[in-house]
Amino acid sequence: MKTVLITGGAGFIGSNLIKLLIAKKEIKKIYSLDNYSTGKIKNHIISKKIIYLKGSTLNINLNKTLNKINFDTIFHLAEFSRIVPSFKHINECWKNNTIGTFNVINFVLKNKAKLVYSASSSVLGKNKNLSPYSWTKYANNELIKNFSNWYDLNYVIVYYYNVYGQNQIKSGFMAAVIGIFEKQYLSNKPLSIVSPGTQKRDFTHVEDIVVGTYLAAKKSNNEEFHIGCGKNYTLKEVAKMFKHSTIMLDERPGERFYSLSNSNKAKKILGYQPKYDLKTYIKNFIKKNK
Repeated sequence: MKTVLITGGAGFIGSNLIKLLIAKKEIKKIYSLDNYSTGKIKNHIISKKIIYLKGSTLNINLNKTLNKINFDTIFHLAEFSRIVPSFKHINECWKNNTIGTFNVINFVLKNKAKLVYSASSSVLGKNKNLSPYSWTKYANNELIKNFSNWYDLNYVIVYYYNVYGQNQIKSGFMAAVIGIFEKQYLSNKPLSIVSPGTQKRDFTHVEDIVVGTYLAAKKSNNEEFHIGCGKNYTLKEVAKMFKHSTIMLDERPGERFYSLSNSNKAKKILGYQPKYDLKTYIKNFIKKNK
């Protein structure tokens, strides 16, 4: 890896990935393409290695700046990334996760680069059609693997599990549970648990996620890896870690009731080893905000 592109580089995971890649000597230049729908300028990192561009994956192949660069690795993170909101915002989900990703795949082929695709644990299990979001993510996995067979696309797929940590979204319809709980805790409001509260999730720190993603990009071709923590907790258990009042919300469509990563393949082939535990993270958060 020398010259890389990150779609969604101003977002939650993208900004943490850039922070990691900047420290790697072999990487000479990093470009970020972000439409700033959820990405933020405050997530930018000041470095001579990084160039931030505002733009969309929907017209990535028409971007004059990007078409002047010869990329060897392209990390694709810029997709609509929430289950429940995908029902209401299905048009946005469809455009970004199908048309946008199709365009990115073709841009990767044009550059003869490697595609590193951020997949979702929501597609795992028997039912791939629980939500528009999970369906598009599953379809993209199949599309990428077919493009590898049809057009010799070089790829690696990394499955993410309920990511939390620095730069996470804490408000709005794109916020995830740990970010929501943190904001409610700081505002002294009850933590809102979606019924029944017994849903189990493998919560994985963003620094573990980006390390696993980097290792997959560097060490493997045409493979899939699960990048998780390897522990799961119910939503009620997570809320108890905050030692704060709670309220129950109605059940929501598209919810999966169980997720737990099996990262043995990532550990064996990539040397991936998660370092962060959710209990310790929340304990430190509470201590910091007393």
